[in-house]
Amino acid sequence: MKLGMTPRPDLSQLSSEEKDALIAALLERVEELERRLELNSSNSGKPPASDGLKKPSRVTNQREKTGRKSGGQEGHAGTTLRQVATPDPVIDHWPSVCVGCGEAVGVEQATGHQKRQVFDIPKPEVRVTEHRAYSCRCWACGTDTSGVFPDEVPAAGQYGARVGALVVYLQAWQLIPEDRLAELMADVFGVEVATSTIAVMGQRKLRNWQGWPTILRSRSSTLGSSIWTKRGIASPESCNGCMWPPLAC
Repeated sequence: MKLGMTPRPDLSQLSSEEKDALIAALLERVEELERRLELNSSNSGKPPASDGLKKPSRVTNQREKTGRKSGGQEGHAGTTLRQVATPDPVIDHWPSVCVGCGEAVGVEQATGHQKRQVFDIPKPEVRVTEHRAYSCRCWACGTDTSGVFPDEVPAAGQYGARVGALVVYLQAWQLIPEDRLAELMADVFGVEVATSTIAVMGQRKLRNWQGWPTILRSRSSTLGSSIWTKRGIASPESCNGCMWPPLAC
């Protein structure tokens, strides 16, 4: 017997239950060895040098062949950027002198125009809304009565619903880690959100979503493949005009 190897049991001395237990243990051992054989630098913490000649390809195409050509398919609507009829700002560019004789020209000589449109995102700007609860003293009895803050404003300072919706969406749906998400919020929006606050936002939303799986299953026949665009359960109207889907805000 080699040193370090488990001695082979005498099968003739084992009961039926002991044999079954031995078979189960051997099957588990085989599965573990097969799993180890599949480990490499791309799916474990092993260094690339340990791959040897069995170095896995960095790019693997997991798409199944459909027989269709690549690119847009016949009948596909496409997403061509089209000009809009009512742009936000309009910037006029007038010629100052005639290219033929050099005389001055302006608005009075206009004969027509061409237009080009630029689609862009406005600079993100944080809006701070202050809530004030006033106290009033009754002239009849002298009692002081104070106004009541909304339920969503429990502290002296807090993040609004849109900030929370964006944080949960980027973390839970786009899978951005908390530390990188905190950097993104600060760099793009100028909002300093601690990683601990991001975690609290996700936990709070998770508690609010406890009943959603049942609702979605009960309405799956009418929601179709895209729950974000259907009316009733996931539309902007059902979320008080919020810019985020009701499942995120």
